[in-house]
Amino acid sequence: MAIIVKNMLDAKGRDVVTVGPDRTLLEVAEILNQKKIGAVVVTSMEGRIAGIFTERDLVRAIAGKGPGVLDQPVKSAMTTNVHRCKEETTVDELMGIMTGGRFRHVPIEKDGKLDGIVSIGDVVKSRIREVELEAEQMKAYIAG
Repeated sequence: MAIIVKNMLDAKGRDVVTVGPDRTLLEVAEILNQKKIGAVVVTSMEGRIAGIFTERDLVRAIAGKGPGVLDQPVKSAMTTNVHRCKEETTVDELMGIMTGGRFRHVPIEKDGKLDGIVSIGDVVKSRIREVELEAEQMKAYIAG
């Protein structure tokens, strides 16, 4: 049976750190540091996904425009073409999305609104659990 994103969210929780589009890059960098996370979802007033801002976006902004960019709003440097998935997405499908797009965070959307986020670490943990369960089932079958 394939593991789906809903199973991961039920296990890890649905909390997502979000920011408004007018927060400065410096403020968002401080949030990333304080929360020990690699990405925040930028949301509109209605709770819809407007973008995602990651450590990579921060590095690109500073490298491209210098440290003065830290006073700019996050909307000036966020990724706006956000790949998202639904609760019904399988872990295998999600791995394909993440690998193909070369990104480490995927927001989960339900009814057009943010409902969670999955990181590459969450996917790895899920796959490890799946492989361990399969190994246990095989041992039990062989032992009869």
